[in-house]
Amino acid sequence: MLPRLDAPRLGINIDHVATLRNARGGTHPCPVDAARLAIASGADGITAHLREDRRHINDDDMTRLQALCLELGKPLNFEMAATEDMLEIALATKPHAVCLVPESRNERTTEGGLNASGLHNQITHIARALAENGSRVSLFIEAVPHQIEASHKCGAQVVEFHTGAYAHALDAGDADKAEALLQAMRAGAKQADALGLEVHFGHGLTFGNVSPIAAISEGKELNIGHFIIGEAVFMGLKPAIAEMRRLIAEARNIDI
Repeated sequence: MLPRLDAPRLGINIDHVATLRNARGGTHPCPVDAARLAIASGADGITAHLREDRRHINDDDMTRLQALCLELGKPLNFEMAATEDMLEIALATKPHAVCLVPESRNERTTEGGLNASGLHNQITHIARALAENGSRVSLFIEAVPHQIEASHKCGAQVVEFHTGAYAHALDAGDADKAEALLQAMRAGAKQADALGLEVHFGHGLTFGNVSPIAAISEGKELNIGHFIIGEAVFMGLKPAIAEMRRLIAEARNIDI
């Protein structure tokens, strides 16, 4: 039998409840109501990305999400671009954690990791301000050694490894590429842990591909949104979260 390991936390990203709301305008479905239900259904925290173009989550959503998370004693993970405008909003919101992500107006969703090495001075300034304001700072990066080292030097407390390329490789039937990316994330998790960085994973994770990621022992948190919100259409949010938690626990040899 494999050794028992603690299960990583499960953060639920509720961005695409807001996407559905914004398709018709108005107030329904409400992402804050989705966050409340997700927490009641077993989520360990809530993630939301306030994009510069406000294509899904908006400023009022983020304010209300922070109030909800404070009320329920759960962490809010505020994803944002590394800009001064976003920094100002994050400083006012005071979330538990801020995850700096790359952002382009032309992308459908986040398509890769942040260049922590190339943006060292900019990120260091933002990370310092956020940390002094009481937020944990996470950088959403690829699992490559120089980006992990740069994240540490920038003052981040957390790195979240972009799992999208791994997920896309599996979708394309490229098992060799997926395995290579998985091995890179395993090695990256060990490197980050040795540097004192907490390790998270996120993007493109599904029932079908989550287990090898969840099994990485250094991982402390998985952030999953689009797939769970999509599955909730068919099976409900509570059962979708329960099934994801079951798979994560199974990957760590934990009975739930």
